[in-house]
Amino acid sequence: MQLSPKLNKVETSIFSIMSALANKHNAINLSQGFPNFKSDQKLIDAVSKAMNTGYNQYAPMAGNLELRQAINKKFETLYNSSYHPETEITVTAGATQAIFTIISTFIKPGDEVIIFKPAYDCYEPAITLNGGKTISIALKAPNYKIDWVSVANSITKNTKMILINTPHNPSGTVLTKTDLLKLQELTNNTNIIVLSDEVYEHIIFDEEQHQSVCLFPQLKQRSFITASFGKTFHNTGWKVGYTCAPKDLMKAFKNVHQFNVFSVHHPTQKGLADYLQTPSHYQELAGFYQEKRDKFLELIKPSRFKFTPAKGTYFQVLDFSNITTEKDTEFAKRLTIENGLASIPLSVFNDYERDDKVLRFCFAKTEDTLKTAADILNRI
Repeated sequence: MQLSPKLNKVETSIFSIMSALANKHNAINLSQGFPNFKSDQKLIDAVSKAMNTGYNQYAPMAGNLELRQAINKKFETLYNSSYHPETEITVTAGATQAIFTIISTFIKPGDEVIIFKPAYDCYEPAITLNGGKTISIALKAPNYKIDWVSVANSITKNTKMILINTPHNPSGTVLTKTDLLKLQELTNNTNIIVLSDEVYEHIIFDEEQHQSVCLFPQLKQRSFITASFGKTFHNTGWKVGYTCAPKDLMKAFKNVHQFNVFSVHHPTQKGLADYLQTPSHYQELAGFYQEKRDKFLELIKPSRFKFTPAKGTYFQVLDFSNITTEKDTEFAKRLTIENGLASIPLSVFNDYERDDKVLRFCFAKTEDTLKTAADILNRI
């Protein structure tokens, strides 16, 4: 039997590699993006209550209605924007599933999708699997700003989608109002769909405002937003997220969603719906993580690493060019094996083609963990 896989030359995810290396060498794991502290006990109790009161069968295909109503209420509160709970919101098995399904719904062989690299590693494989062509535009260190002239020059008659991510993983940068207005201008009067990965929308620092596509009326009309409860409520293992889009786009999305997922874990949805009825901690999340960012950066001031404070996400990139000329992948492995600290080399988000000598560290950790990690970095 001869097999012809749709994805060739795909290696094991760097996140799996670095976490396995961290486990093998008993290293502190600041590579994968998950907290090492508990989520709110009230939320855990709400999910348990949902299980014990009968929410154990299939949820509606689009998601628990109370949860979709709570999601819409959040958009009204934070952005003065709205999505109809019955026709414009779908609960998904994490944001990754939402992204994959959106791409699967609209991208066919020959379609072009513009993405910005370094890019989260689930984007390009989904495009490839559906026969699309990835058009990559570089975000250059240390600022990782979008060159909108390059975007304009990259748009062709085959451009079907532009995929943005703000706050940006892995760089920790954010898009500005000017960026979103430029995107709106470039896509106006076109058939281009915008996929906006906003999973870190509540983790944004220094009194910046998250620039969601829903704040820009013409852009909203052509855009999907993907979001993550896991990132917001410190429970990434629950794998519950959602996507929002105008009715016609969401109708097409559901046609695919119903066959590759159908519905998401019902008691978790009900628990989240109940938890969101009272003022949520997501409104305090920026301050919570900014304190961790500031603490981490203060702790590593004596080190030889260079950095620009992250503007969002719970990731901080550190420039090691003053320390070694090694490839970032080799330095990351050596840092794990010899020094007991795991990180992610940014070249993996660039197809290994560009090495800016930076590593990504997750600071969604307890203070003790950050102190121990900082001690290691200061000794290098």
